[in-house]
Amino acid sequence: MIEERYELALDRIRLMQTEDTVGEPYKDYFKKMAEFVLMLDELRTELLDGRYQKLELDELRKWNRRLYQDVLPGQYEKSYANPDYACKMLGKESGQILGMLYAELRGAVVYVFEGKTEYLAILYELLIEVYNQFEEEPDPKAVRDTFYWYASDYCDVFLADRIREQVLPEESFATDLIMNSDLTDLRYLYQFGEYISENEWKTAEHLNSLPEETIRKMADVYTEGYRIGFVNTGKDLSKKSVVNIRYILGFERVVKKAIENFEKMGLKPVIYRAAVSVLTKRQHIKIGYYGAVANKQYEYDHKDDQAFFMDKKYLERKLEVMQTTYEHHKKEAAGFAGPACIDMFGEEPFEPEAKETVAKLSKSQEEMILQYDSRQSQMVNQYIKGEERSFTIIAYPVPEIGEKYEEIFDEIIRINTLDAKLYEKVQQMLIDALDQGEYVHILGTNGNRTDLNVQLHPLNDPKKETIFENCVADVNIPVGEVFTSPVLEGTNGVLHVSKVYLNELQYRDLEITFSNGMVSEYNCANFERELENKAYIHDNVLYKHPTLPLGEFAIGTNTTAYVTAKKYGIEDKMPILIAEKMGPHFAVGDTCYSWCEDIKVYNPNGKEIIARDNSVSIRRKEDVSKAYFHCHTDITIPYEELGSITVITKDKKEITLLKNGKFVLPGTEILNEPLKNSNK
Repeated sequence: MIEERYELALDRIRLMQTEDTVGEPYKDYFKKMAEFVLMLDELRTELLDGRYQKLELDELRKWNRRLYQDVLPGQYEKSYANPDYACKMLGKESGQILGMLYAELRGAVVYVFEGKTEYLAILYELLIEVYNQFEEEPDPKAVRDTFYWYASDYCDVFLADRIREQVLPEESFATDLIMNSDLTDLRYLYQFGEYISENEWKTAEHLNSLPEETIRKMADVYTEGYRIGFVNTGKDLSKKSVVNIRYILGFERVVKKAIENFEKMGLKPVIYRAAVSVLTKRQHIKIGYYGAVANKQYEYDHKDDQAFFMDKKYLERKLEVMQTTYEHHKKEAAGFAGPACIDMFGEEPFEPEAKETVAKLSKSQEEMILQYDSRQSQMVNQYIKGEERSFTIIAYPVPEIGEKYEEIFDEIIRINTLDAKLYEKVQQMLIDALDQGEYVHILGTNGNRTDLNVQLHPLNDPKKETIFENCVADVNIPVGEVFTSPVLEGTNGVLHVSKVYLNELQYRDLEITFSNGMVSEYNCANFERELENKAYIHDNVLYKHPTLPLGEFAIGTNTTAYVTAKKYGIEDKMPILIAEKMGPHFAVGDTCYSWCEDIKVYNPNGKEIIARDNSVSIRRKEDVSKAYFHCHTDITIPYEELGSITVITKDKKEITLLKNGKFVLPGTEILNEPLKNSNK
């Protein structure tokens, strides 16, 4: 039946190339869509008969380029996937909706590789239905309605399958490729269906050059960090059966070894692809495995495409599908242990162009999404309990980072395996000083305008309690930091950083003002117009919330990482995972203990960390929908922009921890050694 639907749709699309039933300016658009679909059918045929798998490397590269060329920089400017071009050629209303259709159809590339014929049939039928509407006088409302019913009707296919991919190991497309491919033959990279750039190719090539011992060391620190995360939080790993591995293509050799390690812990892998459909993806953010992003501007342009059809009824429909699917697979969901992530960094920082032609969520839609996110998180937590799951994350550079890639890669391996015991001891000295404080004063220097007081939780029993967590290398690799959930009331002032890279987006002169721990003002210098700067932060740091709390204050202690970044000039390319360890950092959004605040957590010295809640997260006890924001964004002040960090005690005594970017608290001076060596 599915195959028949597919063939019927394909036959109809073939006719689009030759018939004249659609007038200008739309004829060219549908002709190109037909060409795209027929190219995918050619690919599908080669995959099904085994020819594609046997192609030589040059042919595979040609195919890969062919599949993504329309959105690559240089081609994108005259692609209907580009909202500016689509609106210019087709008019604003039609251009926007047909541009969204184009982006949705592009998801078919990966569906071909995964053999999802039903998905292809659904998408091609959608194209035909829209095409039929343009055979007459096009009615934008009717076309939007078509999209609405596509999204609503097929939630129980796309969204339900997405949930199953997240909890069922038998959904094993990527796992099978990793475990069964000859990883020394780099042609395997082209079997995933993702865009393959030099980054993925050279990463895999470099990993193949490393001895087995190094690969094992990399996999071990990653999987052991995951295991220790359960131990340190008192969670029972033996109750779990599934681990989600997230990574960027090229790292398969390490992932394969990690799978073997996880299996020894009793965990099977789920490795699902980053979502490609407007029905399942979260803006431009990649969650899952993926290859190169062919064009980050293209992804950014389409991050809010659901604005064209999204309403309350549609979101309710999504929640119904989620509920039904999780209930059907509640046993498997309960066995989900959490994600283990390998991040990559080193690409040129991306600053998006703000376009008037892109889809924009209305105020009411933003409010709907915030409510949806809250209810969705509550539902997920019902089936995958936050107090029972954990995670780990580690990061490595991509070749794009520069000519010294291999040298930098080796340095990152060293950083990821630093002596945790040494850091634990030194960080405890910082915590002992911080535990005496009523608040902490952070002051910038060298043009940094930070002037912020962070209020600390009071201790009832200092012998048994502590405010800060002594974080070494478990869930967040590498070492090290000390962090807390601040008291919001009394936390006031300005946080400023000259340049920072957050969730793959660059910010210049980012400035956030806090009033009683809540964001009250914000701005940056990315765009000429202040309105665009504020919108940029509102969308991508505040995630469309009117305000967010200061969910975390931390002091990073990894001066080795900081020196490495300075040595190679890669400060702006470091991922937040490492950057947050390279100075004090502040997170806007939920606390580090989100959904797990009632679980007691202890430092290695046996003291309980009591600062797990704030006045927002505690609302969960009355109304959980008002307690969480489903985001947590770390913003780091680099050491060279740090004037001082001073602990202020109840009797107004001052204890200085850092001065002019150096650790000055007695017993912590060893952290300055990498800084000294860097100046020689």
